[in-house]
Amino acid sequence: MEIALALSWLTLAVWCGLLCLRAGFWRVHKPAAAPAPAQWPEVVAIIPARNESAVIAHAVAGVLGQRYPGHLTLVVVDDHSQDGTADLARAAAATTARPQALSVIGARELPAGWSGKVWAQSEGLAEADRIAPHACHVWLTDADIWHGPGVLAALVARAEHEQRDLVSLMVRLRCESAWERLVVPAFVFFFAKLYPFARVRDPRSRVAAAAGGCMLVRRPALARIGGFAAIRGELIDDCSLAARIKPGGAIRLDLADDSLSLRPYDDWRSLWDMIARSAYTQLRYSPLLLAGAVAGMALTYLAPPVLALAGGWRLWPAWLAWGAMAFAYLPMLREYRQPAWLAPLLPVTALFYLGATIDSARRYWLRRGGQWKGRAQAPARS
Repeated sequence: MEIALALSWLTLAVWCGLLCLRAGFWRVHKPAAAPAPAQWPEVVAIIPARNESAVIAHAVAGVLGQRYPGHLTLVVVDDHSQDGTADLARAAAATTARPQALSVIGARELPAGWSGKVWAQSEGLAEADRIAPHACHVWLTDADIWHGPGVLAALVARAEHEQRDLVSLMVRLRCESAWERLVVPAFVFFFAKLYPFARVRDPRSRVAAAAGGCMLVRRPALARIGGFAAIRGELIDDCSLAARIKPGGAIRLDLADDSLSLRPYDDWRSLWDMIARSAYTQLRYSPLLLAGAVAGMALTYLAPPVLALAGGWRLWPAWLAWGAMAFAYLPMLREYRQPAWLAPLLPVTALFYLGATIDSARRYWLRRGGQWKGRAQAPARS
């Protein structure tokens, strides 16, 4: 009982520290709109696409449907698709007010040492240099993201007003199926805990992060870091790009209102695979970091309910820790319009994430890490 009580106090101390000392990561804060610039700069958007026939039309329509006062060009990079992705992109562009703004190119063969998405983005940037050499900003988005008509103007206004080299939005993930309701809000919650948004935008902090579904990058900032070659082998390309840019320029990450993910996760397996694809990469393929992550997740999320239910009110600090956890999770549940009763179930979701993380390491050791679009992209283990 003495050991259990000590662990209970430790879990409570952990959650008090997270609530008070982690830059308010659990709060949902969205800034007021930035003022419009005197002149709207030219923008070129890039969408890498590999076998995205189910969603590419919506993504293209969203980009070309922007109410953006400046000049906008879109490059879709068809990364060896076999499902008519390129033709569907062209057909979607023809239904918009900017049909001539689309350029569809095919990516060359993937070179050694490059991840597939980053190579496709690099190919898109080369095409952008050819067709839009005077574009001041590059808008990086994905084939499974739809953007509302005012998104780009808001991004550019923010970047120009605050003089940011990178402005990114964490797009709203789909949250409709039962598994999505259980897992998706926690995904954003855990991301914000790892990369508190307030520290991302603070130039004094070394924390750098971005969300690949929506990133507006200044062209000179990309040139300064050496283009996409600087992150050519990265699987977590968005945060790697932010980490490269931040030492020489300000960055920002916020939650999106009108940028939506179109990709469904209707069963547990698809969500499990989404996490397992890059979890061990986040831990730099280190068994020691994996052990630390397992211990940390167990202490932070699993220990409070286990101790509370096993020890009753004698272990009241564990009950308080569990309550603090639920309290911290409530704002994200509200953001995703989910019921409050899901908050005490966060330990169940954390156990799901923990299992997927361990499976991510297992896949790496079986040389099947980083699976995405038919490619195993994690580096071979030594």
